[in-house]
Amino acid sequence: MGGFKKFLLRGNVIELAVAVVIGTAFTAIVNSFVRDLLTPAISAIAGKPDFGSLELQIGSASITYGNFLNALVSFLIVATVVYFFIVRPYELLMTRFRPTEKETRDCPECLTEVPKAATRCSACTTQLTPVS
Repeated sequence: MGGFKKFLLRGNVIELAVAVVIGTAFTAIVNSFVRDLLTPAISAIAGKPDFGSLELQIGSASITYGNFLNALVSFLIVATVVYFFIVRPYELLMTRFRPTEKETRDCPECLTEVPKAATRCSACTTQLTPVS
């Protein structure tokens, strides 16, 4: 039982649970945006208020593709919003605060900072091994 408790209290499980709850709430917002704002705007241009009723008749078979179009539009909007409002700002933030790789190293003899490509210390003239 202790292992199960430890598993539940791990940070990754809690973070995942929060992500699922936030994702569910975000999905409801995006679906409302598509259903209540975007679809009427498209219908004003295209003249079709709801894609759900679109179907294709092939012989006696009826292929309903309207709900697929609604889901596709919702997915594209979710992907666009997630990319431009979550992923892109996160990447920019991480590049700003990510520590850059040092271009120098310490001389093993006198501890003076020398460039990585240096083969001799400028302070004590110790021979240095090249660093790639």
